[in-house]
Amino acid sequence: MGGHLVTARRRVLLDLIRGAGGHVDAKELYRRATSQGESISLATVYRGLRLFKALGLVDERRLGQLGCYYEIRRPVDHQHLVCQGCGKVIEFQSPLMRRLIDQVQHDHNFSVAKTELYLQGYCQECKWQTEDSGR
Repeated sequence: MGGHLVTARRRVLLDLIRGAGGHVDAKELYRRATSQGESISLATVYRGLRLFKALGLVDERRLGQLGCYYEIRRPVDHQHLVCQGCGKVIEFQSPLMRRLIDQVQHDHNFSVAKTELYLQGYCQECKWQTEDSGR
């Protein structure tokens, strides 16, 4: 890990992030680690996440007021849908983003290094619940 000691706790955290299959926050990582019998503190989880982010192993996503999520860094750009009801994060890709970036770079002679887009709303389950409660 780039000159950093690979401790058992760091390996567990990285494995848990990989196994999450998407976005996970620090408290959920802590819950998963302790439920597996790991002796780890929430502070250790946060320190590990900061290190992983600095090393380029994970991306940190601040998705509105719903919190800060972590995911394994991937070479493919993607955007996020965030449910305001349950907090679920759904990834999606759109060719419109590539066209928008190309247009902005061309129009403003600007080199885009990173993009982040998230849309907030309600997932299918929460949408049905809000519609049912409105009747």
